[in-house]
Amino acid sequence: METVINVRALEKKLNDPSMGRWSIEEILALYELPFSDLIYKAQTIHRENFDPNAVQVSTLLSIKTGGCSEDCGYCPQAARYHTDVQNEPMMQLDEVLEAARAAKANGASRFCMGAAWRSPKDKDLEPVLKMIAEVKSMGLETCATLGMLKDGQAEKLKEAGLDFYNHNLDTSPEFYGDVITTRTYQDRLETLERVRKMDINVCCGGIVGMGESRMERCGLIAQLANMERPPESVPINLLTQVEGTPLHGTEELDPLEFIRTIAVARITIPGSFVRLSAGRQSMSESIQALCFIAGANSIFYGDKLLTTGNPEAEADKRLFSKLGIHPI
Repeated sequence: METVINVRALEKKLNDPSMGRWSIEEILALYELPFSDLIYKAQTIHRENFDPNAVQVSTLLSIKTGGCSEDCGYCPQAARYHTDVQNEPMMQLDEVLEAARAAKANGASRFCMGAAWRSPKDKDLEPVLKMIAEVKSMGLETCATLGMLKDGQAEKLKEAGLDFYNHNLDTSPEFYGDVITTRTYQDRLETLERVRKMDINVCCGGIVGMGESRMERCGLIAQLANMERPPESVPINLLTQVEGTPLHGTEELDPLEFIRTIAVARITIPGSFVRLSAGRQSMSESIQALCFIAGANSIFYGDKLLTTGNPEAEADKRLFSKLGIHPI
């Protein structure tokens, strides 16, 4: 009976998703809708805000791989875990620009550079600033994910021409400590605040399938939806299990629950791009198609997503052709 009451109370908000903050109970009521009703509501809101047949395409390159001091339980780049990922030096500028040119040729409109740092030192940031400026000059949007930012670093990124900064919340505040202990939730929020102060677009989402409950997934969505200015891009990652990390062996998330998460994100964050990110390699074309119907309208394009596989660009082009989707 409680769910029925909650659903009835949602009607005004579903007619105007921007009306007021989303409670965890309201988000849970969305999750519990019959699947077809949820998808219908998500698709309706998607069409009110976006071209339903257009998908924003980004490419992500790991410019500094491995050796991270953090203990994120999902990450093969953590130095403390025994995985196949090795600690590598930062890529050279010409290598990064070659990858950016290839990404643009394959249809990407945004190029994201990721480095496995807890927080970049100023001396480490200098070559990244040059990369950002050069990639920007190629006509691509620029994005970076470099860890926690200190005072003054967001300013430097803005001056270099950075368009987006990616810094995920990963999960709800309640589940966060089960996954990460070397960085607090507040640390993440403070980095996002520094980025916002410089008027850099925010790319912020999370990972599902880490053993969290549905209620904890609701907690993540609530954090994102209730930001004073929601992220412009919201990546929804499906855990990619890597042998040697603590979360290897976690029970896999039901694909329909993942699609529900996409739909709930679309309803509660109607003006943001919702991105299919990590884990897409394990999804069939049918599952990906349902994600697009549920409101996903951004993907990472290319062979790798940092250190784990990603569907190849040609496979993505074939899927887009089958679905009548065009990249933006």
